[in-house]
Amino acid sequence: MESCPTLSLVVPAYNEHGNLEKLYSELVGVLSRLDLSWEIIFVDDGSKDSTWSVVQRLHQEDSRVLGIRLSRNFGHQHALIAGLTYARGSAVISMDADMQHPPEVISSLVDEWRKGNKIVKTVRRDPANLPTFKRLTSRFFYRLFSYLSGIEMQGGMADFRLLDREVLNQLLQFKEAGLFLRGIVEWVGYPSSIVSFDCGRRFNGVTKYTVRRMIQFAWHGVSSFSLVPLRIGIMMGLVSSTIAFLGVLYAILVKLLGGYAVPGWASTLAIISFEFGVLFMFLAILAEYVGRILDEVRERPRFIVSERLMPNELAADSPLATVPAIKAHASE
Repeated sequence: MESCPTLSLVVPAYNEHGNLEKLYSELVGVLSRLDLSWEIIFVDDGSKDSTWSVVQRLHQEDSRVLGIRLSRNFGHQHALIAGLTYARGSAVISMDADMQHPPEVISSLVDEWRKGNKIVKTVRRDPANLPTFKRLTSRFFYRLFSYLSGIEMQGGMADFRLLDREVLNQLLQFKEAGLFLRGIVEWVGYPSSIVSFDCGRRFNGVTKYTVRRMIQFAWHGVSSFSLVPLRIGIMMGLVSSTIAFLGVLYAILVKLLGGYAVPGWASTLAIISFEFGVLFMFLAILAEYVGRILDEVRERPRFIVSERLMPNELAADSPLATVPAIKAHASE
């Protein structure tokens, strides 16, 4: 039986056929200098291009390249969890397939792990040409997340990280439907360190993270870790109720004291419209939380594996070759 490697690399890929061979070549160049055994696990997240064909070819050429093909596009976070589930290494590194996570940083991550750090996180140094909108929204999200959740998360944090086997085994026990890995990694504790890196340029193709998906990702992170949005609704309800009560009290006093109260229909309608807007906004937030509860009680799997390229010991009857009973919904 083949012994487990020291290091596993997990690389989710969605329509990344133009990047995988280049990434593989650079990874081998870095890993061959580390004096440890390794494996690379490519996770095809329901790609529409020839990503899986490239993974199959790399596996035939190098048995250390493994592959998991999901039945459809489950989203980056769930594809990442799929790869982490099958990783066998004493340390596991996750990284993107678009070459923006530089392979040469891996040696720094391994060095920090060898010093005793159970988690080695990375922080992206923003390039000078990064659009102002993306820079500002990214900073705003991490500050908002830290404030609402009480968990300090440094700006520029990425899914490019190293996890010790002990930490990974704990993470795989989490039964949350929408597991927000960046927050969970901060929450579990353990000795950690941070490595900064300069974000590389995408080698081929276009980014899959549109503004819409970034907003969804941000809301997913906040709602996974905080009930503050619901509590804000309570506070705003108290404030608006107090203002309404004071307005009624003022109108009664003016009438009793013989003054003339101006009808003020426009201001009344404006106040009512504002309060209804606030009400419906927080009803929508409440509905989002109820939806997350529904996702939990459905107990659907996080991902479904349709094909796998694995070593012989991960045969169909092996526990590691089946999707574990960890529940989640299928959207990122």
